[in-house]
Amino acid sequence: MAEAIVGGIKRASGWSIALGVLMIILGFIAILAPWEFGVLIVLVVGWAAIFNGAAQLIYAFRTHSGGRAILEALLGLIYIVAGVYLLMHPAGGLLALTLLLACFLLVYGVVALVLAFHMRPLRGWGWILLDAIVTILLGILIWAHWPLNAEWVVGTLFGISIILSGVTRLMISMAFRRMAANAA
Repeated sequence: MAEAIVGGIKRASGWSIALGVLMIILGFIAILAPWEFGVLIVLVVGWAAIFNGAAQLIYAFRTHSGGRAILEALLGLIYIVAGVYLLMHPAGGLLALTLLLACFLLVYGVVALVLAFHMRPLRGWGWILLDAIVTILLGILIWAHWPLNAEWVVGTLFGISIILSGVTRLMISMAFRRMAANAA
C-alpha cells in the first residue's frame, strides 16, 4: 500500500515538475516577446468576455423575467460588445489593459500600505510595508510612462509571474518527490 502511494506521488510530482519547467520556459518566451504575449492576453480576455456575455444572456432569460431579465441581458450584451472590440482592436485593448493594471497596482498598494500600518506593532509588518511601497511605485511608473510602455508591460509582467509560479511549482514538486523517496 505504501509503495503504491509513493509511486503515485512520484508520478504526480514528475508531471508537476514537467509543468513547472514548461512554465519557466513560457515565462522566458513571454519576456522575450512581450508585445506578442500582451496581445495574446488581450485576445484571451476578449474571448472570455464573449463567453461570459453569452452565459449572462442565457442566465438572464432562463432565470428572470421582465425588467430584471432585460438588465441581465444588457450586461451580457456589454460583455459581448467589449469582447468583440478587444478581438477587433487588440492594440487598443492592450493600452486599456496596461492602464487598468497601473490602477490596480496603485489601489492594491494603498490598501497594503493601510494594512501595514494597522499591523505595525506585529512582527513582519515591515514586509507588508515593503510590498506596498514597491507596488505603489510600480503602479506610478506604469501610469507615468503610459501609453509608451503598453508594448511591453503586460507581456513582461506575465512572463515574470509565470517564471515565479513555475519555479515555485518546481521546488514544491521536488520537495514532495524527496519526501516520498525518504518515506520509501
